[in-house]
Amino acid sequence: MNKTFKNYIFSRQIILVSLIFLICFIFTTYLHTTFTKKEALKHSDGISKQVFSSMYQVMRKGWSREDVIIFAKSLEDNFKGSNYQINIYRSDKVKQLFGEIQEKEKDTTLVDILNGKVEKLNGFEDNIVRNILPLKATADCKSCHLNAEVGDVLGAVEVKQNLNSIFLESKYQYIVFFLIIIPIFYLLAFFSSRYTTKPIIENLTLFNDKVQNINSVQDFKAFDSKNIDLYFEEFNQIVHNVDLMADKLKGVAVDKELLEFEIRLLDKFIITSDVVKDWREYICDLLIEINKIMETYTLMTIFRVGEDQFEVDIFWLGMPQEHQKMVFEKYINKTIKDSDYFKAMTDFTIKHVIADRNRCLNELVEEEVEYRSKSLFLDSPKIGGIVGIGLQSIFSNDPVRYIVIDSILTTMANLVGSVKAIHKYTQDLEYYAARDPLTDLFNQRVFNDMMSYEIKRAARHEYPFALMVIDCDNFKPINDNFGHAFGDKFLQTVANILEEEKRDEDIVARYGGDEFTIILPECDENGALTVANRISKKIENEKLIAPDGSRVGITISIGICVYPIHTLSQKDMFVIADHMMYQAKEEGKNSIKIPNERDISNILKTNQEKSSLLIRAIENDEIYPYFQPIKPASSSNNLVIHELLMRIHQDGKIVSAYEFIEIAEARGLINSMDLMVIEKAFKEIQRTQYDGILFINLSPKSLIVGDFINKINNFVLKYEINKEKIVFEITERETVKNFSLLEKFVHNLKSDGYKFAIDDFGSGFSSFHYIKKFPIDYVKIDGDFIININKDIKDKAFVNSIVTLAKELKIQTIAEFVENEEIVDVLNELEIDYYQGFHIGKPSEKFISFK
Repeated sequence: MNKTFKNYIFSRQIILVSLIFLICFIFTTYLHTTFTKKEALKHSDGISKQVFSSMYQVMRKGWSREDVIIFAKSLEDNFKGSNYQINIYRSDKVKQLFGEIQEKEKDTTLVDILNGKVEKLNGFEDNIVRNILPLKATADCKSCHLNAEVGDVLGAVEVKQNLNSIFLESKYQYIVFFLIIIPIFYLLAFFSSRYTTKPIIENLTLFNDKVQNINSVQDFKAFDSKNIDLYFEEFNQIVHNVDLMADKLKGVAVDKELLEFEIRLLDKFIITSDVVKDWREYICDLLIEINKIMETYTLMTIFRVGEDQFEVDIFWLGMPQEHQKMVFEKYINKTIKDSDYFKAMTDFTIKHVIADRNRCLNELVEEEVEYRSKSLFLDSPKIGGIVGIGLQSIFSNDPVRYIVIDSILTTMANLVGSVKAIHKYTQDLEYYAARDPLTDLFNQRVFNDMMSYEIKRAARHEYPFALMVIDCDNFKPINDNFGHAFGDKFLQTVANILEEEKRDEDIVARYGGDEFTIILPECDENGALTVANRISKKIENEKLIAPDGSRVGITISIGICVYPIHTLSQKDMFVIADHMMYQAKEEGKNSIKIPNERDISNILKTNQEKSSLLIRAIENDEIYPYFQPIKPASSSNNLVIHELLMRIHQDGKIVSAYEFIEIAEARGLINSMDLMVIEKAFKEIQRTQYDGILFINLSPKSLIVGDFINKINNFVLKYEINKEKIVFEITERETVKNFSLLEKFVHNLKSDGYKFAIDDFGSGFSSFHYIKKFPIDYVKIDGDFIININKDIKDKAFVNSIVTLAKELKIQTIAEFVENEEIVDVLNELEIDYYQGFHIGKPSEKFISFK
């Protein structure tokens, strides 16, 4: 419950008065009691002495028993009705001579006094004054008291006075007195507190009214409490401190209306597809919204859109005059010139955008306009810019509004920068979805789409078209000898020549690695040969300067297939052109091959035979698991590892995977074959109680099959396999169209407890991408770098870099193609973890142990 100041003062005074009264009551009661007791003692002592004197006078004359009784009766009569009680007692010696008299019962104190043990008593017992005076024998007493000596106690006079009634009466009197006087003091306290607090309350009320009247920043800035006097230094100091605080806040206080405006404006700073689509219209709406709270004439944006190009947009609230445009353009040119970011960039145009065409800015006075700007620069994507605002000087010089303006500019810079970045990212995504980033050619996905489209178009319009499959001769040695950067430059050079020498309507794509394709619409065999020869000659004559200063040339092998002369199938067209390209390589490279009827028949027959072989192998359960051992480099490592390989047993022959793997992947059979060989391998593990690790080589297509994980997990449960001893190898034989989906499946399998390895590590750029994205446990180094490592210093350096990387990432390394002991010696030197190759052990239907 809230308390008022005046009530607080009044209550404290009441408590103080009550406390004073209580202390006074206790103190006066104590004084009265003490004084009364003191007087009572004194009075009882006097009475005792008086009674003793009277008795003494009578005793000197000699008194009889009747005299004593009469004397006692007179004492009783004299003090009857008072609070005094007088008793006379005889000692034993007097009783021996004169006999007993009627006495009160004696207590121990009286007995002691009569026996002479205690001199006398004058004190209090329970508010009763008691005075006992012994009657001692003198020389005169011996005449009557023959058995007594001088000084013997002959008797005692006891005087008692009960003070309880006196004390009780005085207590009631005090209570009545204080009950009468306390209300008077309470009234005095009330009027005193009201008189004391009245000026303070009045000034506090004035202060409160001033505070309550603050409804805007302007009211707050007009607030002044210097004329308020609270009469007390401490109170006035508080008001003074409030004044100081108000003075400080006046510089930073923000109007509620301004804050609400900023909140509404910031709520609009949400990037949507519509904002990205038409951001200029969005900025116009913001400009109109800003003017609802402060008069703002212009907004501007300067943003980079290319390496040496940027866009400038000036947003006007209404229709500006020409000289107003010139003034603002002058300001923009100065801003650009003063910016280091736009240094040496002169290619730009200024676009004027009108927010409200029904309004003219004739009233705009240039001297009254103040400009503010904000910069934003992004490294990725390479986007940067400046946003600015032109508004009345009175607003821009207001420190509070300056903060709001700065906030608006910062948010707007981020908004426009984000919109520009999203727009650029969108363009890049659209571009790279169709393009190869290295060569800027179409990628494999677009090539497949274009081939499908061209097949349909050629069939509809009944015209021929040609397909070229182009492969660079001896590219790998060039790439290995001079490095990937030089290899990339070479591929870019080949791509540029293909673009230059093709016909305008031809479509060039990078199929993968150093392999390219060209679709030639409305082109027969002769036309295709003409283009192929022109390209081949141009590339043959091209020489590049290698890092060592030598001039390096390259040649290409080209295979051609023409629709509908050679085939009507898109898939067969590529197979035929690809086979002809490999035939050109086998016949000496740097040549062009077009198939004849026999070539086509042989190619299609071979593919058909392989397809039939695979289908029959699946149907007849002729796919078998083989296991190639992987040996630890350290003799202290007893770990047993094998890689699972696939073989087909058919017609008494054993067909290796390299003979059918491409056909299996092309025909979509690889997934079924993988599952068949995995189940048989798990069955063998269970049968032989194999306790080692098993590497399983899978293509990305198998990994992303929807039900793959469930089937593998079912095999694991069925054959009681330890998941931690299964390692899946990721290969790069097939381009992954949905890398994020593959990444998700790999992480799911990893979370299930399986392990992962990268196969043929170093054979392509994707290997490093895989090792970054996937939770890898092993890397199997591409055998092309191992087979000559004891002879080629560059292979050794490359493998050493892989081992160093793997150690940093806590990944174990496996060397493939270990064919002799010399290679083992070099690998030991490089601290490879495991070896695999024919020198270590050939694939077998049984597990091999190195114990």
